[in-house]
Amino acid sequence: MNVVFAVKQYISKMIEDSGPGMKVLLMDKETTGIVSMVYTQSEILQKEVYLFERIDSQNREIMKHLKAICFLRPTKENVDYMIQELRRPKYTIYFIYFSNVISKSDVKSLAEADEQEVVAEVQEFYGDYIAVNPHLFSLNILGCCQGRNWDPAQLSRTTQGLTALLLSLKKCPMIRYQLSSEAAKRLAECVKQVITKEYELFEFRRTEVPPLLLILDRCDDAITPLLNQWTYQAMVHELLGINNNRIDLSRVPGISKDLREVVLSAENDEFYANNMYLNFAEIGSNIKNLMEDFQKKKPKEQQKLESIADMKAFVENYPQFKKMSGTVSKHVTVVGELSRLVSERNLLEVSEVEQELACQNDHSSALQLVSAVVEYGGKRVRGSDLFSPKDAVAITKQFLKGLKGVENVYTQHQPFLHETLDHLIKGRLKENLYPYLGPSTLRDRPQDIIVFVIGGATYEEALTVYNLNRTTPGVRIVLGGTTVHNTKSFLEEVLASGLHSRSKESSQVTSRSASRR
Repeated sequence: MNVVFAVKQYISKMIEDSGPGMKVLLMDKETTGIVSMVYTQSEILQKEVYLFERIDSQNREIMKHLKAICFLRPTKENVDYMIQELRRPKYTIYFIYFSNVISKSDVKSLAEADEQEVVAEVQEFYGDYIAVNPHLFSLNILGCCQGRNWDPAQLSRTTQGLTALLLSLKKCPMIRYQLSSEAAKRLAECVKQVITKEYELFEFRRTEVPPLLLILDRCDDAITPLLNQWTYQAMVHELLGINNNRIDLSRVPGISKDLREVVLSAENDEFYANNMYLNFAEIGSNIKNLMEDFQKKKPKEQQKLESIADMKAFVENYPQFKKMSGTVSKHVTVVGELSRLVSERNLLEVSEVEQELACQNDHSSALQLVSAVVEYGGKRVRGSDLFSPKDAVAITKQFLKGLKGVENVYTQHQPFLHETLDHLIKGRLKENLYPYLGPSTLRDRPQDIIVFVIGGATYEEALTVYNLNRTTPGVRIVLGGTTVHNTKSFLEEVLASGLHSRSKESSQVTSRSASRR
């Protein structure tokens, strides 16, 4: 199960099916992001796609020598744009692909608008999600719930994204959900309704052990998104922010023009692919090794490389190296900025939650956020015991584990998802906490598992899934979420839920009642 490969296959097939000749790729805002995650512009140019356009762009030129490959989400807005396009076609022929199920009435409307008979084909290709890593996908939705309940529009979008994911991986799963979350139960029901309604699409070859979809709620672990990260990909997202593989470095002191925005993609960057799950100290060491290898080949260009600053100076002083290895110079810049931020914020000395509070100018608003996080994911709403172990023996073992090496001090935390998946893989996940939707005779341990987190997943959880895939033979896990969080976006999610204002009102009521006493 590889979500990057699944989406890439769809896009390759679109381009190949249009035949030889010059092409334009016509997309909407969301599909532009979907495509950019799995293909670089230069890769698509090699496939005779010479122009990239947005369907909502008002100033597109008429280019009758181009074929149009249209990749769009099946929204009412996009269908309307497509109808307008077909009434006044700008290109010679149109191959239309929708990223999800489209209604028969919309297809009929498109057919009626095609008076000049320029449409060669209309198909559904289910790449309706952001493929972040081979085992991680996102829907880029921030603020999916209002209180404990779904925002109706986001429930619809999430259902579409999740069913597209299942179709792209050719899985018709059993469904389990977190019982303590009404939002998880509601999403499970919506996905099941689509599978039932579109049963012909889900008629895949049956496997001996059916795949499993497990729907969880971020509320069950409000701790993981708040913790500072020390592996490369997660650390970059925490300190710099990753948006569809792009990192904004424009605020970095002394940054050169060509590095103000960089792309980190494991598909097109070998160094990143090999280092994204390694810890921070190992990244710097690996960059140093690459530079020293270069120096061995160029004896005249010896220079001490004892720090990140030395590496940055080396890149600047030797244009030949920069030309040979633009990728490495990019990572030197990123790692240099991470080092600066770690030092500036004393991140080795304090926890991420404490640091977030220390960086706030208005401490009273930060303290209100603490009560909001408790309201969002406190003991009252969790379906499980997040803060185990309780017994003294287990606590002592955890302390000893942390003392084995300095790196363990920073990486000893494991997301609650690890325990959940461990129990699931071993067939020990309690049905009274994570029931099946509908009757189930399944008792075999699942092999293909799709986990979806309402309220957003994290890169630390993605690392957990990566390691489980690597160390558990016969088990394949894909993780998805409404978004991929860092601390900043998670706190925005909490605020967007509206629980912040509720907890504020609750504290005011408590203080008033206390004053009356």
